[in-house]
Parts: sequence; C-alpha cells; structure tokens
Amino acid sequence: MNLRNKKLLAARILNVGKGKIVFDQDRLEEIKEAITSDDIRGLISHGAIIARNKIGISSLRFKKRLLQKRKGRRQGKGSRKGKRTSRLKDKDRWIHKIRSQRRHLRLLKIRNYLSKKDFRGVYRKAGGGFFRSKGHLKLYLEENKLVTKKNDAIQTKKKK
Repeated sequence: MNLRNKKLLAARILNVGKGKIVFDQDRLEEIKEAITSDDIRGLISHGAIIARNKIGISSLRFKKRLLQKRKGRRQGKGSRKGKRTSRLKDKDRWIHKIRSQRRHLRLLKIRNYLSKKDFRGVYRKAGGGFFRSKGHLKLYLEENKLVTKKNDAIQTKKKK
C-alpha cells in the first residue's frame, strides 16, 4: 500500500477529510509498514498520524456589524427583509399608537378644546381600538365637531 491509501484509511478512522490528515515526516517508514486499520489506529495514538484542526468562521466581521447596528446604522430600507408588521411586535405597535392618541387627547383637554365628557368618551374609544391612528382620531373629532375652540387645534404638533 502506498501513502495515499494510508491517508484515506486514517481519514476514514478519524472521520475527517483526506486533506486534514498529516503524517509525521520523521516516522514515514513506520507509516509505510502499517497494513491494517489497527496499525493505523496505533500510529494515530502514538502521534505519527495527526488530523489538522477544523478552521472555523471568524466572527470579527459579525461583531463589527453588530456594533454598527447597536449604534443605529445598517437599518435602512434596503437592509430590511420582513414586512413592517413582522419587524415590529403587535404589542409594541399598539403601545406607540395608543400613547400618541392619548397624548393628543390630553393636550386637547388641557387647552380646553375638548370637554371633559367628550374627552372621556373619545379616550375610551381610543383604548378600545376604535381609531386606526392619530390621523383617524383627528378626523373623527372634526367630523363629529367635538373640538370646541379653534379648528387648528386638530393640527397640534406632537409634544416631546
């Protein structure tokens, strides 16, 4: 048997590819004399035949990308894979929506554009999911003439 067959046998025993098998150059004569699988196993245990370690995938690029994402980069339209609904949890979407609507209603009540009775009714409707968005809430207030003072009260900017 030549060394190629020994390498194949060693690869099969160690359960690695042929390219991973390395012979000790000082002990080639011993390796040439080995005939059976048991002989090869003996040489493996004595260190004459070695399997090179598996080379993994470096995580450096991944870590750099992760740092960038934590800073808010790499999140543009072209990088997004899922739908908007799959990227934002339903509960989180609800929280953003209801907080915006309640903030707007509170502002209208504080500025006396909305009576306490109307405020309570609309506030409850908002909590029940009646309004799709803040825009829908404004439209409802306009159509039902619930805003008492100015019409531009509907156009109030979001308070930060």
